[in-house]
Amino acid sequence: MTTPDYDPLDPEVLEDPYPFYAELRAGAPVYRVPAHGFWVVSRYQDVVGVLRRPQLFSSAAMAAAVVRPSEFTPDDDTQPAADPEEDVAIVGADGPRHARLRDVVNRGFTPSRIRALAPRVEAIAQQLAEPLLAAGECDLVADFAVPLPVLVIAELLGIDAERRDDFKRWSDAAMSGVFDPLEMVEAERVGAALEEMKTYIATVIDARRRQPGPDLISTLVRAEDDQGVLTPAEVRNFVFTLLVAGSVTTTHLISNLALALLQRPDQLARVAADPALAGSAVEEALRHNSPVQMLWRTPTEDVEVAGTRIPQGATVAPLFGSANRDETVFAEPDRFDVERRPKEHLAFGQGVHFCLGAALARLEARIALESLLLRGSLVLAEGCLEWPASLIFRGPRRLRLARSG
Repeated sequence: MTTPDYDPLDPEVLEDPYPFYAELRAGAPVYRVPAHGFWVVSRYQDVVGVLRRPQLFSSAAMAAAVVRPSEFTPDDDTQPAADPEEDVAIVGADGPRHARLRDVVNRGFTPSRIRALAPRVEAIAQQLAEPLLAAGECDLVADFAVPLPVLVIAELLGIDAERRDDFKRWSDAAMSGVFDPLEMVEAERVGAALEEMKTYIATVIDARRRQPGPDLISTLVRAEDDQGVLTPAEVRNFVFTLLVAGSVTTTHLISNLALALLQRPDQLARVAADPALAGSAVEEALRHNSPVQMLWRTPTEDVEVAGTRIPQGATVAPLFGSANRDETVFAEPDRFDVERRPKEHLAFGQGVHFCLGAALARLEARIALESLLLRGSLVLAEGCLEWPASLIFRGPRRLRLARSG
């Protein structure tokens, strides 16, 4: 068996990582990436094993990446530590602290709150879709998939929707700064954008302290006042995380869903003939081309996975994108099938860190499908797909659509 040649930032891998994942699963299910030094875990059951053992695989690497992006590199075994009182976001928290944060934040994502938000999501999607359908052409990413989740999150947080261009700029900067390698000039630009975002978030939080409302920020502020359940820094960090992760990941989900269906008109026609398949199509898009391809974990002791020893303190990346194409779990995993209903997929993670916003992301993607793609007048335009050079996320940078016929 030859050693796989896998680098997540290699242009060929960025174009299509899935053949490389298949090689990893077959020949090196736990593999130390030479170019970056971190370990990738590629088989479904092994990925589940990492995610379901947070005591053994901590979120320390995620905490370092989110809090100190300029100092974090995944191949560094001595990552910068987060200040336990100020810095740890929920994605980087472990143990009792994570449980406390999650208990509070869950109040903002109750089924009743998501159901109540649905009419506004539908209205926003219609407002965005109508001019695109009338024009008969668009960049689905910039014109629809980016603004939809930004406006929905603005609605959820109760902040000014007119700042959506700023949210997009801040989100792009944050995702670059947190998860991707940067040159010095780019790092300075990212740092300035993050400071601007931090200042704005602090201003909004202060306003909610003076005049709370029914929005999620007010819910968090009330928890801050309730015997110190949340610290002011934790409130800031969660709002930051939601603005960034909640918008970028849903943008990629909508874009990947659209790409999969528009590349397969027969599959789109099946959903159009039976709109009840919309939810299943969303789940298949999550499985087939996961918006989050990997995250990072840190072993708290030396550990063996699939016969390979990983040292304490290393950086481990469970590959969601590979696990969701594991042929031992999903029949014909490379085939996109809107009737598959893949309940076992790991696109939202598993265990204690299962994505808080999963229900909202599913709602937005389904409504996006119904509002724009099922209207039947737009198809893929000519042009090459371009995939961002991201370690973590996967979604086309642009997706040009034109009127059919």
